[in-house]
Amino acid sequence: MSNRIKNMERKILSDKYFTLSQVKFDYRLKIGEWVENTWEVLERGNAAAALLYNPKKRTVILVRQFRLPAYMNGVETGFLLEVPAGMLETDDSSAEEAMKRELLEETGYKIQKLTKIYNAFATPGGSTERFSCFIGEYIDDMKIEKGEGLDSENEDIEIIEMLFQDAIELMNSGGIIDAKTIMLLQYAQINKLI
Repeated sequence: MSNRIKNMERKILSDKYFTLSQVKFDYRLKIGEWVENTWEVLERGNAAAALLYNPKKRTVILVRQFRLPAYMNGVETGFLLEVPAGMLETDDSSAEEAMKRELLEETGYKIQKLTKIYNAFATPGGSTERFSCFIGEYIDDMKIEKGEGLDSENEDIEIIEMLFQDAIELMNSGGIIDAKTIMLLQYAQINKLI
């Protein structure tokens, strides 16, 4: 633990799908003075995301789905174009295993090999959620199921295969506004994966 934090007290405000906590703590400023703080923290658990790409076809697989918070914050339809992603579950042995499960559920592609490229906090000022981000090559023969999400979770996912350059242009024009998707597309662009 940091020597700049002491007397931390956590009170759970809500414990439904995610846990919302109020955390009170004393924090030592860089000048040495101690101050009291109270923050609300969304404890989401960790997640994984992956960019599937096909260098021969020069395509990527993205998904379009409804996001209530985006709708509440001005996205007219509430639908976002994103890389496949999902929460790690307690029985997942690793983030890679969780991502492979999510890819099959959301896209129908069974991916054998994923390469982890980084971990990133989604919104570190208010949430504990950390993403493990992967890339993986796909070919058409890897599509073994329908995908489109789980009916039991009311998922309504549209699978979009598009040219990588079209995805970059959408990102640049504001058509892709999901942070993990932007980071993974930029990674692919910088590293010339396609």
